[in-house]
Amino acid sequence: MSEKLWAGRFTQPTDAFVEEFTASINFDRRMYHYDILGSVTHARMLARQGIISGDEAETIVQGLQGILAEIEAGDFEFTVAREDIHMNIEARLIEKIGAVGGKLHTARSRNDQVALDVRLYLRDEIDAIAQALGTLQAALLDQAEKNLDVIMPGYTHLQTAQPVLFAHHLLAYFEMLARDTGRLHDLRSRLNHLPLGAGALAGTTFAIDREWVAEQLGFAGVTRNSLDTVSDRDFALEFCSFASILMMHLSRLSEELILWSSADFAFIELSDAFCTGSSIMPQKKNPDVPELVRGKTGRTYGNLISILTLMKSLPLAYNKDMQEDKEPLFDTIDTVRGSLKVFAGMIAEMRVNLEQMRIAAGRGFSTATDIADYLVRKGLPFRNAHEVVGKTVRFCVENEKSIPELTLEEFRQFSADIDGDIFSYVTLEASVNARKATGGTAREAVEKEIILARQALKESSP
Repeated sequence: MSEKLWAGRFTQPTDAFVEEFTASINFDRRMYHYDILGSVTHARMLARQGIISGDEAETIVQGLQGILAEIEAGDFEFTVAREDIHMNIEARLIEKIGAVGGKLHTARSRNDQVALDVRLYLRDEIDAIAQALGTLQAALLDQAEKNLDVIMPGYTHLQTAQPVLFAHHLLAYFEMLARDTGRLHDLRSRLNHLPLGAGALAGTTFAIDREWVAEQLGFAGVTRNSLDTVSDRDFALEFCSFASILMMHLSRLSEELILWSSADFAFIELSDAFCTGSSIMPQKKNPDVPELVRGKTGRTYGNLISILTLMKSLPLAYNKDMQEDKEPLFDTIDTVRGSLKVFAGMIAEMRVNLEQMRIAAGRGFSTATDIADYLVRKGLPFRNAHEVVGKTVRFCVENEKSIPELTLEEFRQFSADIDGDIFSYVTLEASVNARKATGGTAREAVEKEIILARQALKESSP
């Protein structure tokens, strides 16, 4: 038999460079476990349906299990001549058990076979990524709980706006990751339908039992249209879209960690285990991990665009172009898993400089809005109160004073409605703790959110 299991139609061997150019074994070999799992189940289904005998199915299954052992022991020779993971395994199966191995491919095509392999592989990766997301969320909650009383400046336009709890800031990223987890679960439910049985594009003439195979492999159901089944890569696109949003969130946090760990901010210190030094400047401690995650975000975006562009003009059904979906998908999976793993450790070991954060929170007139709220409670329309506070801040700037340093007389020159109780409104603690509404930065609100977040994380864990 020819090295090519499809070579009957051909009279010339494949050009050596074409053979190498069209092969995918160098990257799809990582799916070997799923290819064998799908083949074992397919063989057993063929026997149940009387398409092959029980003895033939058992011989095939034992041969496949032997190949799995060879691969995991490092004794299996992958070859470009056999193109992909499917042909490498099937050809080896025929070598091991003879002609009966050729019956395995009855009632299936590489088109529905690869769709099965990728879905099985991606499903397990999704479960692992969901767990890694939970680990990072737990690290954020630990830091929030440990630093519950730390006050920092909140920013808009990177200008000091209002004081917030550092824990509240960290919980913002917890919420982002919670949405990411929701997107991950959503896309898992959509991919979790069995494609095997679609054949090359039109289904099969054999009386197969797709529902039984789906049940054995843990799928929620079967795909409903054979043409769509073999040409669909929405699950890969959805995953890369999820990954792009997730990496954008990690990139935003990376940017803040980079800023906060600089000498100019000095809000945090990252562990030495997640930083590197300079080859020329011995004093340097560079935040390489968040910088690299920030950089890998662009790479992830590129992978999404690659698959979108790949799919945008393909007629139904399968086209060889679709072989190009795996490298960007696999790279995205590896990037996401690595980024989550390193981020969880980095956040867990991060040290917080509470004194420096508090000093920064007191700069930039961060409690100015509290004076406006105070005046509104006195009956002044907000726009009038806004003007009063604006003049107060200008006075502070001109006289190099902070708001808490003003005397009552200085306050009252801008509004007679200001009384001695104003000083209890313009402290950092008062400003923070006045914002008690759900979602606010008050200590009691944040503490409640930490409890709810832990409960939600516990309930979502497998």
